[in-house]
Amino acid sequence: MLGMFFVVHLLREFVSAQMDLEIVLTFAFIPQRYAALANGQGSFLPGGGLADFWSFFTYMFLHGNWAHLTLNSLWMLAFGSPLAWRLGATSFVVFSLVLAAAGAALHLVIYWGELVPVVGASAAISGYMAAVIRFAMSGPTIVPIGIRESHRYFSPAEPLSQVLSNPRVLIFIAVWVGVNFIFGVGIIDISGSGSQIAWEAHLGGFLAGLLLFPYFDPVGKEPRGP
Repeated sequence: MLGMFFVVHLLREFVSAQMDLEIVLTFAFIPQRYAALANGQGSFLPGGGLADFWSFFTYMFLHGNWAHLTLNSLWMLAFGSPLAWRLGATSFVVFSLVLAAAGAALHLVIYWGELVPVVGASAAISGYMAAVIRFAMSGPTIVPIGIRESHRYFSPAEPLSQVLSNPRVLIFIAVWVGVNFIFGVGIIDISGSGSQIAWEAHLGGFLAGLLLFPYFDPVGKEPRGP
């Protein structure tokens, strides 16, 4: 999946500015699409009805610039890798798409009718962080990310009530929300693009990762018969 991010961004470097704009308007997540649809009007945006569906997912494959892509790649390697080891390739991809859709959905509710496009995998990556909390921050110690051999990677996820009673988890969540808010309101421009970060989409992905991870997690589940 990370390779797809780079391939898409590299291809965009070789097309005209007009074509790149067409790609963004077709595959980015743009709330205006759905406001027009709800009003019984056709959106002027390209892609039509299919884009109404696929943009909940395809926006995560687009990035604003190389700095945005690089930053997301580093976070994805840190939190996506242990999650992919645990879930397996297919479940990891499906989980990623669900997280992206959850982030887009919350952004849609808050920014109904806005024309500003949302791009980037940050909502899904935020969900990875939340999912990793369910197994890497439980118990008396924190499992260092990247140590695949740790027994914690193969232990069942703790119940959400137990996870949220862990002071380390609460501190992590508080810091995560605070940092996203600071970047989201533009106090710090982490991407160097001058554009606003859709931190509400990050929050949607994070909440989805925290709540939905057990439904994708194969660890601790009894094998099913044929």
